[in-house]
Amino acid sequence: MYGLKELLIQEAIRLKQILQISKKSLLNAPEGKLRVTKTKNYRQFYYYDAHDESKDGVYLKKGNEELICQLAQKSYDQKIVKRTEKRLAQIQAILKDYADDEIEQIFLQEHPERRCRICPVEETWEQQLQKWLKAEYTGKEFREGASIILTEKGERVRSKSEKILADFFFRNAIPYKYEKPLSLKGFGVVYPDFTFLSPITRQEIYWEHEGRMDDPQYAESAIRKIHTYEMNNIFPGDRLILSFETEKSQLDVRIIQN
Repeated sequence: MYGLKELLIQEAIRLKQILQISKKSLLNAPEGKLRVTKTKNYRQFYYYDAHDESKDGVYLKKGNEELICQLAQKSYDQKIVKRTEKRLAQIQAILKDYADDEIEQIFLQEHPERRCRICPVEETWEQQLQKWLKAEYTGKEFREGASIILTEKGERVRSKSEKILADFFFRNAIPYKYEKPLSLKGFGVVYPDFTFLSPITRQEIYWEHEGRMDDPQYAESAIRKIHTYEMNNIFPGDRLILSFETEKSQLDVRIIQN
């Protein structure tokens, strides 16, 4: 599964933070443990000292609510520590020899004479990318009389900012499609300025440049479109990249690079 390794790394970070919190909480926990019983409709709490051999424990009255809470928290924290340590060990064992592209690498590491005679169980990244790039589509038409702005790639775009973006992608060998149509439920067909295919997740990533955000009507339409992306589970910072511009605040190339 592409992207699984990164997910496991992020999960390990989360579990380590949880483990740290629980262990810190246990440092201040009282000795002993808590037993909870129910008699008729009443809850009863009993305290077990670490050295107490009594099976029943000491009955805790209402005035001991703070101790009851501390012992309940202690039991919970101990369970959290046990479970997170177990999961962290499992994740570390998987990460030790796991790679997202390990199935692909089996094919790529075959002798060329073997490789040309093998039908791989999955397409390689290069095969997927080339198929994606060769797939034809009909972009958005240019209005009559619009300025002709050409990129270094020789492709026509609608604005100087889009040319800056396209030229950056081209010079850095980042494959993209310009204004490839995308159907969004609740909005209709949109034409993202740039569409990429992620080598990590093998999913499409979209870049929208909103270049006239000082125009209230344009800004309102842009916000509505971004909201529709989100309603279709395409979120900024995940599969949607956004850049903005006004007449006074121009596109910053450093932001593109980042």
